[in-house]
Amino acid sequence: MNEEQLPAGETHQVRNVADELSGYNLYLTDQAMVDAVHRHGGTWGQAQLDRFGGQLGSADLLRDGHSANVYPPKLETHDRFGRRIDHVEYHEAYHRLMQTSMNAGLHSQPWEQPKQGAHVVRGAMTSMMAQVEAGHGCPITMTFAAIPSLRHNAGLAARLEHKVLHRDYDPSNQPMADKASITVGMGMTEKQGGSDVRANSTRATKVAGEDGLYALTGHKWFLSAPMCDLFLVLAQTDDGLSCFAVPRWRDDGSKNPLHIIRLKDKMGNRSNASSEAELRGAHGWLIGEPGRGVATIIEMVSLTRFDCMGGSAGNMRAGLANAIHHCTLRSAFGAPLIQQPLMRNVLADLALEYEAAIAFHARMGAALDAREQSDDDRELARLCTALGKYWVCKRAPRHAYEVMECIGGSGVMENSIFPRLYREAVINPIWEGSGNVQCLDVLRAMRRQPTVVDAYLAALGRAAGGHDAFDHGLNALKQSLAAMSKADPSAQQFAARRLVEQMAVLFQASLLIQHAPQAIADAWCSSRLSETGLSQYGTLNATAAVDVLLERADPASEAEVPTHAAAA
Repeated sequence: MNEEQLPAGETHQVRNVADELSGYNLYLTDQAMVDAVHRHGGTWGQAQLDRFGGQLGSADLLRDGHSANVYPPKLETHDRFGRRIDHVEYHEAYHRLMQTSMNAGLHSQPWEQPKQGAHVVRGAMTSMMAQVEAGHGCPITMTFAAIPSLRHNAGLAARLEHKVLHRDYDPSNQPMADKASITVGMGMTEKQGGSDVRANSTRATKVAGEDGLYALTGHKWFLSAPMCDLFLVLAQTDDGLSCFAVPRWRDDGSKNPLHIIRLKDKMGNRSNASSEAELRGAHGWLIGEPGRGVATIIEMVSLTRFDCMGGSAGNMRAGLANAIHHCTLRSAFGAPLIQQPLMRNVLADLALEYEAAIAFHARMGAALDAREQSDDDRELARLCTALGKYWVCKRAPRHAYEVMECIGGSGVMENSIFPRLYREAVINPIWEGSGNVQCLDVLRAMRRQPTVVDAYLAALGRAAGGHDAFDHGLNALKQSLAAMSKADPSAQQFAARRLVEQMAVLFQASLLIQHAPQAIADAWCSSRLSETGLSQYGTLNATAAVDVLLERADPASEAEVPTHAAAA
């Protein structure tokens, strides 16, 4: 039918437009992720990842991700009779997402099966789920990350750990004793301190006749997510800042006076309820030693930072996959966008950023898996988690914007995934310690434990000779590290971001040189390690890399799985 044969009342035919990307396997269409999982000991999880990737790519679940953000949670502080209830109501789509993640063990698997590749496999699953919906990942991540901190109180861990690890999601509002599964949140930040948690003013006093039980009075500027069953909370004791496990319900079945004041009105992460709360004598169990609250909760924070990195990589992958899908179906200037040379350069550059991000995240998963057996991996996890949290998370907002530009005007419409990805991309760089906090953490680690630098440089040394720009960058970094070690603290802080950027980009380069196709490693080194590196996306100068990158990233093609995976 031509334009002259249109039905009465119609003005045009709908053509040359894309459609929703759905019905694809998020794992099997992601060659970079498949490669990373298999090289870091996750081959045993191939079938599980395959199933989960197929489940997440379904139209129904992708629609749930959209709905959970269109219909954000609502707070009811009191019932209609005036009784205090502190209840947050979520859309049913949010609960389905929570059920999906907990059924898959995103909150539990490495603790249930602590073996080589456990954190790598779970990390891949978490990164895939972030492509569907990131907000519900907040309580999933906190529940997962709480286990090492809870184990500082052996009695409490024995009582609750099996409930934390249980895979049946239970959103009912009742005491923990009546539930098979529970979720865990966290409350550190207060108005007057922000990231400076040692400035917290919440006080904890011993409850008479109750060993290890305290009453907490104060406020929390951020308490996420308020419908969790248990919260790890920092409060001051006579011995200093300490860590407590505060339940929503007391053992006698009464409500613990942890009152939600309001929900945060966030630009992103809207499906997740973040709240301001007041503790009015709320009971909590001491975890760890009195006065060692930061050291106790930092184990939880470190794991949440690992998930921030994976979530940002997943954000990149979701945008990239949707952009390639759109550009395959949409034509302009006489050819599909995917065939236009300049668009190919942009898409390939976006794919290159994701290749390096997921390689970084998977390597940190491997370090978490091996840190009990390997000093080098333990030290890499200590230093490079902060590097990756800083750098990968900071690259995501710029990546998400460029994806929107690939789509054009439709890329900013709220009925698509792209504005949500953009808003979500700014969350991870700020939460769990903003950029400056990560840089200060890097400086602290290098000052207190110089062997972390030795482990880091040894890891980079394995890629020496792989590219001239890498070798030049490694030599320059060694000079920067030497100069930094001689500088006074003020000068170190002033230069910290530049140093951390150098370290992160070189670490990614070393991983790609060792493990990625040579064309990809060469593209990374020439585009990110040159004097004009890190300019706008779409400035690659190697056409061979473009072809390889787009083939590996295309959501319409299946990844090449290592042959030994079938037997596993």
